[in-house]
Amino acid sequence: MTQDRRAFLQDAGTLAATAAMTLPAARPVAAKGKTSANETIVCGVIGVGGRGRFLLRLAATVNGVVVHSLCDVNQRNLTSAVQTAQKAGIGQVQPVHDFRRILDDRSIDAVIIATPHHWHTPIAVRALEAGKHIYVEKPASHVFREGRILVDAAKRNRCVVQHGTQMRSSEVTAEAAKVLASGILGEIKMAKAWGVEPRSHYPGPVPDRTPPEYLDYSMWLGPAPERPFNPNRFRRWNNFRDYGNGEIGGDGIHDIDLARWGLGVTGHPIRVVAHGSRIHIRGETDFPDNMMVAYQYPNDKVLIYENRNFAPYRMHGWDNGNIFYGTKGYMVFSRRGYFQTYLGAKEEKGPGMRGGAGN
Repeated sequence: MTQDRRAFLQDAGTLAATAAMTLPAARPVAAKGKTSANETIVCGVIGVGGRGRFLLRLAATVNGVVVHSLCDVNQRNLTSAVQTAQKAGIGQVQPVHDFRRILDDRSIDAVIIATPHHWHTPIAVRALEAGKHIYVEKPASHVFREGRILVDAAKRNRCVVQHGTQMRSSEVTAEAAKVLASGILGEIKMAKAWGVEPRSHYPGPVPDRTPPEYLDYSMWLGPAPERPFNPNRFRRWNNFRDYGNGEIGGDGIHDIDLARWGLGVTGHPIRVVAHGSRIHIRGETDFPDNMMVAYQYPNDKVLIYENRNFAPYRMHGWDNGNIFYGTKGYMVFSRRGYFQTYLGAKEEKGPGMRGGAGN
């Protein structure tokens, strides 16, 4: 599909073109007129690898949601997803290889996007311009500029966008929010997010080869730079800047989102300083195995992110977590289902909670 890829790259919906122009208003579709929770929402799933099939099974459990279409450029994924749909009791679904067929279908109200990161915003913006509501897996944008394009498209088309960082509405987050709002910790001035999960070494370099017959490699590349097919880059795409964001975008984004939430900031930082290096994990990747990032916000608030993929131990007992530092005390929080506060100079224990594990 080389010609199809060329046509795609010339389309006004690609990132460079989208950034430079105002796209036309979305056409009206059924979803925009739906106001009752009792009305059926018809959706399509774009990207049905492991995460996409997980979301497909979740969609099958939601009352009022009908999964109409599944899309993937990998025929093996598509075949497996059709079987998953049948086992989940969804019934007949329409498999397609080109996501544009889903966006062109006026019967579809919403789409779930679970592709590699470099496709998230290009597909999401097109979906919004087609009047579809969207759920897009994290990170919503592959690069910074895409995030603003996505937000603007959602506002312009008055569509709902749900970002899959998870945990904002969990029980432990709701209870922690009450404590933070109570003022018992004083003003939260700093938040720290961390990820300490040991990772295996990556494979060493392997030669380029001909793409497998089951894969539309040209469409898989999409807006990414054109280059020969390589098994490492395809199977471990999040290790490479052309398609993914490494650990900070693959997992760290969950805890960065919660750190930003607990810090109480809603805008962009005014300064970002970051450092990372390779000190342990071997193999082919574009990203470090440790990172230290500091985000400075207005009103002298600071967010810190730390990642150590080489470490077999945890921080405060948790592989993923946050600390919210206030002027009167601090809270240790984990999306795994825990928080504990410590008050005053003696760090006396205050309110806390231990619940079920999160994502």
